[in-house]
Amino acid sequence: MKRPKEIKPAFTEARCAQHLSATEDAIYVIGGKWTLRIVIAVMSGHHRFNDLQRTINGISARVLSSELKDLELNGLVERVVLVDQKPVVTEYLPTDYTRTLREVISALAIWGEKHKKKITNRE
Repeated sequence: MKRPKEIKPAFTEARCAQHLSATEDAIYVIGGKWTLRIVIAVMSGHHRFNDLQRTINGISARVLSSELKDLELNGLVERVVLVDQKPVVTEYLPTDYTRTLREVISALAIWGEKHKKKITNRE
């Protein structure tokens, strides 16, 4: 019987530590239960609070409000108050920085679809 080929590590120990640190930073910002859902909804054109709450199943108003504040602090949404309208309207708009997540979100969605197929096609 042949011995399996030895697999070389993908990264050096130092590079692994860098990747872990950078990944932890990213997950800290976008890894919450609701964060990516909100970002996707905002990027898809849902800009008003009630519209976001209707679009994202199961999120409470209190949690949505808190998450939007965090996203604003991290530069991922811009809160715009339109005072020239009656009643005053508040919108949450994606920033240029939000658009840097587009490829990440796409990659996650593609992986998620493949994973779901793999898991549901088990025999």
